[in-house]
Parts: sequence; structure tokens; C-alpha cells
Amino acid sequence: MNPSNTPRFRLGTRRSPLAMAQAEEARARLAAARGIDAAHIEIVPVTASGDRIQDRALADIGGKALWTKELDAWLTAGEIDFAVHSAKDVETIRPPEIAIGAVLPREDVRDVLVGAASIAALPRNAVVGTSAPRRAAQLLHARPDCQVITFRGNVATRLAKLAAGEADATFLALAGLNRLGETGTGHPLDAEDWLPAPGQAAILIECRADDTRTQGFLAAIDDAPSREAVLAERALLAALGGNCHSPIAVLTQRVGDTLAMRAALYSPDGAERVEGEARFAADDREAPAKLAADLLTRAVPAITVHFTGPAA
Repeated sequence: MNPSNTPRFRLGTRRSPLAMAQAEEARARLAAARGIDAAHIEIVPVTASGDRIQDRALADIGGKALWTKELDAWLTAGEIDFAVHSAKDVETIRPPEIAIGAVLPREDVRDVLVGAASIAALPRNAVVGTSAPRRAAQLLHARPDCQVITFRGNVATRLAKLAAGEADATFLALAGLNRLGETGTGHPLDAEDWLPAPGQAAILIECRADDTRTQGFLAAIDDAPSREAVLAERALLAALGGNCHSPIAVLTQRVGDTLAMRAALYSPDGAERVEGEARFAADDREAPAKLAADLLTRAVPAITVHFTGPAA
């Protein structure tokens, strides 16, 4: 491609170290796929509300929108052409003027436990730092003796809190550690036993729904298997009607031409759990909704009170 004729694109991202690493990955993939210099894709960082507010749980101050609202505003105003997000941080119901332009190849979906070799190895009455309702509920389900305290901040901040003795252990996403080059940190938890968050380890790129130029540009790096799994998990979320207080865990794996999905819902205190699974064609959006309905039908009130079911 002739550099003088190469269109320039503006890539919006949060300023956190992990978000910047994900933006750099997206830019490098696009440059390689399109045969252009990465300089033709300008990274435009923004400080998201979720990055500014660190002393309260995300679910208590506005939920996932705190990661996306600034970039959404820039995107719809035309100040950026596309935005890069962690898929697990993007609200299930999105504005109609915003579309998913690409999903990058999904990284390792496992969580990492830092501070102990396993959940069973945590000391009795261990203090564990996390701000994720899913992780808190899973931990308390397995180890009701543990105490959960709120840990927020980027990877470095949480590791510093742990080193300072604020908690005995904490959780991190292995994908994030890998993207930051922090290999060897903590102990990965088996995803079959410790189900990850919906969308975990996937990078999602959004653009304007009417911007066919950018959609065509992004299509070169869209990974179909990752997109199918992420969209299936988002379909499950939509049918459950959960929110940032709702502990949801799901593992989706490709099996031949189908997707195998295992999902579990918890009460926030971990005392109650319901699990189900389904196998379906990759483009079947009804199957995740049926799994959601089955889970809600079998769940006890301590779980269902945190879910509204499908949006009207």
C-alpha cells in the first residue's frame, strides 16, 4: 500500500498500562494485516472515570459504563474512529450507533491467584482482595472462612497493596499479565474448576455503526472463533439480565463446529450456586438465552434477586 495514500485512523483507549498495551497490540495487528506503517494509526488515550475513582467498588459507582463512557462520547462525536476495550468491561447493552468492528484472538482465559499456590492452600480465615463479585462469590463458595476486602486499581497497584500486607492474596487475569509481560506472577487456576468472567481475555474493538470505512479496515483483524465465543457469552448476559453486582462465571470452548458453554450463577456471599451447560452452533444466539432461562429457573431466590431476565 502506498503510504501517501494510506488513510489515517484514530484509535481511542484508556490510559491504564494494560489498556495501552491492548491498544498497541491492536495497532500492530492492523498495521501488519494492512501492510502499513503503524504510525498511520494514532493512539488517542483518555482517562476513564473508572481509572480516576479507585476507593470504591465499581459496582457501587456506575458499573462498567465507567470504563466506556468517555470513549463512547469521543466515538459518537467523531473524535476517534474506533475504540479498544477489554471485552469483559463493555456493558451488555450498547448504544445502537456503536458496533463491534473486530474481536482479537482471545488470550488465556484463566484467573491467577497471587499469594497462595491454590484456593485450598490459602491460610484459614485468609483476607483476599478483589472488587469482582464473581471472584468474591467463587472464593466464598469454595472457602467460606475467607474474608473479602475491596481491591481496585491496575495490576501494579494491586500487587503493591498485596506486598504492603493489605491482604493475604488477590486475583488477576492471566491474559492481562501476559500482555504486560508479567509472566510468572501468581498461580493460574484451572478454568474448568474456576470459571472465568464473560468476555475475559478478549479484546473488543468498537466503531460507529454507520462507519463502513472503518468497519472494512477492522475486518482484517477480526478473529471469527473469538468473536463467536464472545458474542455467545454476551447473549447469555443479555438473557440473564445481570448487573455489576451479579456474580456470573462462564467458560466457552470451541468443539469442532460448535461451542460448548458452561455457566454458573452465585449468590454474592457464595452460599448458593447453580450451574448449567449447553452445546450449540457458533452462530446460534438462542441457545445461550435458553441456558440462561434454565439457570434462572433452577436458581434459588438468593441468586435470582440479582438478575432481571431478558430485557423487554
